[in-house]
Amino acid sequence: MRAQTASGEPAAAIGKVAVAPQYDSTHVYVAPDDADAFVKSFLGTFGGKSTPQVIVTVTPTPSRTSSQLLQTPVGMISLFGFRTPIPVPFGSERNGYLVTDMDTAIRKARAAGADVLVTPFPDAIGVDAIVQWPGGVNMQLYWHTKAPSYPPLPHIPENRVYVSEDRAASFVTAFLQFSGGHVDSDEKVPGSVIGKTDGTIRRIRITSDFGKMVVFVTDGHLVYPYGAETTGYEVDDLPATLTKAQAQGVTVLAAPAAIDGRKSAMVRFPGGYVAEIHQTNP
Repeated sequence: MRAQTASGEPAAAIGKVAVAPQYDSTHVYVAPDDADAFVKSFLGTFGGKSTPQVIVTVTPTPSRTSSQLLQTPVGMISLFGFRTPIPVPFGSERNGYLVTDMDTAIRKARAAGADVLVTPFPDAIGVDAIVQWPGGVNMQLYWHTKAPSYPPLPHIPENRVYVSEDRAASFVTAFLQFSGGHVDSDEKVPGSVIGKTDGTIRRIRITSDFGKMVVFVTDGHLVYPYGAETTGYEVDDLPATLTKAQAQGVTVLAAPAAIDGRKSAMVRFPGGYVAEIHQTNP
C-alpha cells in the first residue's frame, strides 16, 4: 500500500479507484447449515460456479467463518457462514468493491465524506476496509495482492440503495466523488416500483466503473420485502428464471409485475437472502 497524503485533499484529485463491475460482489451472510442450500439455489437459478468452501478469518479480530465466492453471469456473491459471533460492524456491509489501491481508496473515500468504520487490515489475499457513506450505507473495499482476471458480465447487477430525503443529496454527492460515476436519471417514479400502492418516489440511477446503482429516496414507510434487498439481478427471461428458482427452493415474495419499463419480482433464497430479479422490456 502507498503512503497517505495530507487529509482534506479533494476527492477528484486523488485518482481512479474503481476496477470493473465483474470484480464487485454482494455480501451474503447465512447460518453455517444454510450455506450449501444457498449455493445450490443461487447457482441453480442463475448458473455459474463456486470456489471451494474454506474456513478462514476474514475480520481483523478473532473469528471463524466459511467463505466462498459464487461467480455467475449476473454478478458475484461473497458468502459467509460464521462459526463464531460476527464482530461488529461485519454483516452490516452490503457489498464489496475491488479497488486499484487501498490507501488511495481510503484517502478518496474520506475526502468525499465517508466514515472509515474499519481501517484497512490484511487478509489471506490482500487488504480490506469498511466505509460508511452519508445515510448509513456501509460497503467493504478490497485490494488483492494478486490482481484477479474475470471476463465482463453479460448483465451487470444493480446495487439497490434506500436513503432518506435528508441524506440523499449528501450520499449521491459523496459516492459520485469517490467512484467517478455519473447520474443517468433523477426522477419521480410510481411508488409501485418499491411495492407502494400509491404516490411517487424519487429514484436516482448512477453508473460508474464499479457498476450500476439505483438510489431510492423514501420516507422509510416500506412494505416488506422492499428495502431488505441489496442487489437487483437482470435476466433475459424472468418467468423462466423464476421457474428455475422455485425448483431450487426459492420463495417468490412479490410476483412479477410490469412496472416502469421492466418486469420485476422479489425473491428469498434459502438462508434468508432477499433479492430483486428483473427483465428489461425491449
